[in-house]
Amino acid sequence: MILRDPVHGLVAFESDEESVVERLMDTAEVQRLRRIRQLGVASMAFPGGEHTRFAHAVGTTFVMKQLLGRLRQIHDELPYWQRVTTDLGRDALAAAMLHDLGHGPLSHLFEDAIPGTTHHEEWTEQIVLSKETDVHKVLVDLDPGMPERVAALVRGEHELPYLAKAVSGTLDVDRCDYLLRDAHSTGVRYGLYDLDWLFRSLRFSITPGEHGSTEQAPRLAIDGAKGLPAIEAFILARLFMFQQVYLHKATRSAEWMIRTILARASQLIADGTRLEGSPRAVVLSANGAPPSLGDYLALDDTVLWVALASWEHAKDASLAELCRRVRTRKLHKTIELFGPQALPGAREDALARARDIAVMRGLDPDVHVGLDVAEVTPFGADPDPLMVVFAKGVPRPLSEVSFLLARLAGQVLSRVRIVIAPELRDEVTAALGLT
Repeated sequence: MILRDPVHGLVAFESDEESVVERLMDTAEVQRLRRIRQLGVASMAFPGGEHTRFAHAVGTTFVMKQLLGRLRQIHDELPYWQRVTTDLGRDALAAAMLHDLGHGPLSHLFEDAIPGTTHHEEWTEQIVLSKETDVHKVLVDLDPGMPERVAALVRGEHELPYLAKAVSGTLDVDRCDYLLRDAHSTGVRYGLYDLDWLFRSLRFSITPGEHGSTEQAPRLAIDGAKGLPAIEAFILARLFMFQQVYLHKATRSAEWMIRTILARASQLIADGTRLEGSPRAVVLSANGAPPSLGDYLALDDTVLWVALASWEHAKDASLAELCRRVRTRKLHKTIELFGPQALPGAREDALARARDIAVMRGLDPDVHVGLDVAEVTPFGADPDPLMVVFAKGVPRPLSEVSFLLARLAGQVLSRVRIVIAPELRDEVTAALGLT
């Protein structure tokens, strides 16, 4: 199978080991990812950001193919039982293809908005392990033990740590693809880095005593003489994409509004209100009954947007108005708080003052005023850090050998914003002394 991809060019899966990719691609659960956008509602800020989780899954799998090729170039220094066999490569390709399988509509919005909703990682595992899914049937047909192995890899678990980290770690195939793909689709340049050179710089970190031992398996590492600028660029690309794309004020406003819509609709349903067009999974979750796997898989972006269109005509005026605003991109504005104003306590006070102004203006503060706090640690949160190896000396963590990453390690990127209806912005800005 050969495909054309806007990021990686010609994407080919032609070997016997890679035949699992085409078989998985044709399953109903993987095809569902065509109906889920990778960036949720980011296209409201970046019109080109319309690519799907399906395209990302294909790209991630191709990156895994490239990584497996590099691992096989350098694995002669390992004992044979720690090398990438055909079976291990097939498992890794399947895990790359299926790593996002459990995502709900509009990125993380669904699971964030409705209390008690199962997270997408758990849904992914259910899909892989359920005997009812096409994905499970494909895996079992290849090897009865394959579903359990693939599910473990997606969780970042494997007896060979370097293979687990390739699926879920500081430098994993997921990040390698989504940074390039998201940058390409949104039109920004912040997510670009040299993937070819980065993979060329990969080595194994082998400490004394590891040869002949399965208890202390080798880790992936970066060649300190060649790869330091490449891995720095990769990690900084992730930082810049969070700053400029993932935490963009318009995207965060739209996400807040949709979370508020889902939360309000769920509360109305829980109180006995019948909302036309509500997906079954939403109704079940609102009533405290976990949706079945089939109900969850029936959800995608289109289903949720149809629900929002139906809720524009709801008797609850606040829900109807908020749905109209989102669907016509009349987004709430944001006021960013800095320094002391962004600290807990101060930001809650700012939120209370904004809510009071909304009440005085006759607007429902629950749907027209909110607090949005976004925090991420771009580097240094992994308890098993990526190492750097040199011709002589012991392997060292990235943060010890990189001037840039030493300062970034463990730092939290935080954005604190008050979200308000546009007609409140001037008054709230003045009340907070930000004019």
